[in-house]
Amino acid sequence: MSQNFDPIQMLRPRRKITGMSAILLPFTTDGEIDWPAFTAHVERTADVGLTPAVNMDTGYVNLISDEQKLAVLKRTRETLGKKSFVAGAFVGDRPGDRFNRDAYLRQIEAITSHGGVPVIFQSHGLTAQDDSALIASYAEFGRQCDKFIGFELGTMFAPFGKIYSLDAYAGLMNIKQCIGAKHSSLERELEWDRLRLRDKTRPDFHVFTGNDLAIDMVMYGSDYLLGLSTFAPDIFALRDRCWEKGDPAFYEINDALQYLGFLTFRRPVPAYKHSAAMFLKLRGWIACDHTHPLSPTRPESDRDILREIGRELGIIS
Repeated sequence: MSQNFDPIQMLRPRRKITGMSAILLPFTTDGEIDWPAFTAHVERTADVGLTPAVNMDTGYVNLISDEQKLAVLKRTRETLGKKSFVAGAFVGDRPGDRFNRDAYLRQIEAITSHGGVPVIFQSHGLTAQDDSALIASYAEFGRQCDKFIGFELGTMFAPFGKIYSLDAYAGLMNIKQCIGAKHSSLERELEWDRLRLRDKTRPDFHVFTGNDLAIDMVMYGSDYLLGLSTFAPDIFALRDRCWEKGDPAFYEINDALQYLGFLTFRRPVPAYKHSAAMFLKLRGWIACDHTHPLSPTRPESDRDILREIGRELGIIS
């Protein structure tokens, strides 16, 4: 980044923010998916104006079976009717595996057949390619669907993740079917670089921040696809409206939400899903705060802190 760069120049006041919220997949005490709680959360997220994102990391996409992923897609479509949603296209592999084109195309077809927009998760095989082959792979995805969302994922979230070079990112932006990309490096400067490139070359392209430690990136032109918003989609939607109206309440709401993010996205980062389950149970939105059995958990002492943050936000008594 240029030493002369001033991020203040990038501020975009009164901008309408596009918000996508990764839906937590809740579980019952016996380890089964709590489908009524899941569909209720999908519905309430859409009702407040955010786009539900299912089969994402927040939905344990790398841990659930293909049959469960299909069930998520089916129930999401039934719940939303004609409303839009996005869904993760995840291909599991191991270090050293070759890029599995056919597996990706099957995932894309499953999502589009249910009326969703694919979010292309990375894999070891996809990210091991050089930039030229990488962009050719994404171009192939674009030939299989009308639109998709890319995804850069830092290794703090998953071992198969990779943050692309800016040249590779520019290649993504040159694929017309790629309407945006989620950026999850947790580094502001890398995201600012992408915003500057977007503003210069393709203004309609969405840079979806995945930085749960800097949710104010929306002030600079980012939209978002966050796991943190699953804790309080209603409050995120309120914050977004405040920004669009120029209401200074934006800052107070954002501060409280960021406090929640700092607590719940500390290391180990994947344990934020247990934090989300605890918080949603405190809100009365789910009955059980169990997680997928292979997902890390938080200490019981977090519960009182989460309750206090919920009181600060006015949503937990």
